[in-house]
Amino acid sequence: MDIVQRFLNYTKINTTTNRANGAAGIMPSNPTELELAKLIKSELEALGIKDISLDERAILIAKIPANHDKISPKIAFFAHLDTSAEQTADTKAKIVKYEGGDICLNDELGIFLKFSDNPELENYVGDDIVVTDGTSLLGADDKAAIASIVNALEYFVKNPDVKHGEVIACFVPDEEQGLRGAKALDASKLGADFGYCLDCCEIGEFIYENWNAGDCVLTFKGVSAHPMNAKGKLVNSLLMAHKFISLLPGGEAPEYTEGKEGYFWVKELSGNSAKTILKLDIREFDEQKYKERMQFLQNLADGLNVVWDGRIEITLNDRYKNVYSFLKDESAPAIVLAKQAFKNLDIVPKIKPMRGGYDGAVISSKGVPTPNIFTGGHNFHSIYEYLPVRSLRAASEVIKEIVKLAAKG
Repeated sequence: MDIVQRFLNYTKINTTTNRANGAAGIMPSNPTELELAKLIKSELEALGIKDISLDERAILIAKIPANHDKISPKIAFFAHLDTSAEQTADTKAKIVKYEGGDICLNDELGIFLKFSDNPELENYVGDDIVVTDGTSLLGADDKAAIASIVNALEYFVKNPDVKHGEVIACFVPDEEQGLRGAKALDASKLGADFGYCLDCCEIGEFIYENWNAGDCVLTFKGVSAHPMNAKGKLVNSLLMAHKFISLLPGGEAPEYTEGKEGYFWVKELSGNSAKTILKLDIREFDEQKYKERMQFLQNLADGLNVVWDGRIEITLNDRYKNVYSFLKDESAPAIVLAKQAFKNLDIVPKIKPMRGGYDGAVISSKGVPTPNIFTGGHNFHSIYEYLPVRSLRAASEVIKEIVKLAAKG
């Protein structure tokens, strides 16, 4: 099957992550994720792949054994089954030949993918581009990855003369709500030396640095009183929380930072004068600076507790680590092979730190160092999401080239 048709078929299954079900511990959060996993499994079985496992949580693992005697690394490729909850409508994907200017997504509703907002479209003049009708996500995040991986597996099955080591494909649910599928994955079942997620954007993107991420929950315990006789009695927990926020470093928030600049993100504030809960996210690329940020919050709470008679409860949690801490340095095989594959395919690498997290951050902590390779898509989580066909094909070619290079040693 052609990779484009494969991708279009996947987009027809609406796998919007369900946050309510996820919060209730249900996996997959949307039963259609399991439906998609079953479709992928049937396609792999049709190719003749024997070593396939699929559990009720929609975690799918398939393996192609090595076809030569030379010792070469076992490499895993990962994608997630769900799409983001920003839009829930069914995807109506279509292919347009891009000739420049704006792309009309929906004439009736007057929805356009505007060149003025997406100047990178200039790179795709003359190319086929997959878009939606402007009422949904496209789902290239991450169905382009699924199509690329399955297409690469098909290539190796149908070309047994091409030497390769063991190739592992893994598809997980609910990445879009806290990397839940990756956290549930038993990485020991992979048997991989290292891996690659396909979960970043335009052609050439290669990510092997991401946040060290944590969260902080603070509970401020006040004392309620009727305002008519509140003097000397009322302790307003809302004002305590606001005071805490005011003591955070100025300018160290998402809206003021870029590149590798870390931050505190005041994410949620709820309550009343008697009790208020404040939730913060902590992000930092450097591990030591991350620890210092977490300690800063602990120290601030401890100091204010002296003043406020212990009226603050604080909980600090680590969420995921920077993948680079598992890769160790630039000589890591996963980095070297990917860069060489890009070079061999004349793809200019766009190496940058990821101001976010992805499944690979969790998988790396389970013993399988996993950087992130492009899917080719643009405008993830938006009705303006689009996927140049040339980029989709390139993502699959990178997978093939990495596997072939690894077999050569």
